[in-house]
Amino acid sequence: MKLAYQRQTGNAEDPRTIALVQELVCNATIEATPRQILEIDSLTELFPAGTWVYVPFLPHGQFSETLPACQRLIDEGMLPVPHLPARLVESHDQLRDWLGQLREIGVDRLMLIAGDSDSVAGPFPDTLALLESGLLEQQQFLHIGVAGHPDGHPVAGPDSLARALSLKRDYARVTGTRLWVVTQFAFEAERYTGWLQAVGDILPEVPVYMGVAGPTNLKTLIAYAAQCGVGVSARTMWRKPGSARLLRSWTPDGLVHALARHRQDFPDTLLAGIHLFPFGGLQRSARWIRQCGEPDEPDEVRGNLSDPVSDSV
Repeated sequence: MKLAYQRQTGNAEDPRTIALVQELVCNATIEATPRQILEIDSLTELFPAGTWVYVPFLPHGQFSETLPACQRLIDEGMLPVPHLPARLVESHDQLRDWLGQLREIGVDRLMLIAGDSDSVAGPFPDTLALLESGLLEQQQFLHIGVAGHPDGHPVAGPDSLARALSLKRDYARVTGTRLWVVTQFAFEAERYTGWLQAVGDILPEVPVYMGVAGPTNLKTLIAYAAQCGVGVSARTMWRKPGSARLLRSWTPDGLVHALARHRQDFPDTLLAGIHLFPFGGLQRSARWIRQCGEPDEPDEVRGNLSDPVSDSV
């Protein structure tokens, strides 16, 4: 098994693959916390207008943090996609209120997540319960993202995950909702491509955006992997002899190239794009995006695994 972070050496990359890499990177969506969004001087200096920016609902977070972050994104010409954590919603009235406030400022798309909590605050134990409430359809939220798990789930098994995706697909068909999938991040290209093939019969018309960890140092990446339940790939990474010593920093170049080759080999793939988790900071991910869009930049400028760059927010 080849780890995605291993850089390809030797043969020159096919120009068509390079073009697909640039397309994937330049059209990437990204995640940013409310604090990052509200504290940065100018988002448009980092990302182009029209970028989809997902706003996570962090553990112990408040909806009152999500709303101004979405407003800031709209003001700067970005498209906010706030997370809606099912287990943290206390009641139908609260859900109706949150959705109403988001609609009022112009938000029209959501990312549904179960929520990073073992306890359930109200009547919504999972994202299916949010859909079954009917409130999303009533509030005209007809652009909805859901999660995919190429690297498995700490609690739900493969059959349960497949059944949940099927039910969400059926909901989208019945309600006329535009559904898409954003996956967790992983470290093995084969884990992504194998998962894409496995869900092909379940999601024949649903675009998939593969979650990719942005540039960061290896220690930070492993910590996030453990926190996010990305267990299998992370354990493989640690078992690889010498990897912790040799790999001082991470960039997703090798992984994105592998995804581009998959898209080139399978034109009908569900793979529609990539979604960046900027664990090394927004500025560092923005710099990586710009550098990948400049094909003539030498590797020393583009960065690699042994080219540590200090993290920044």
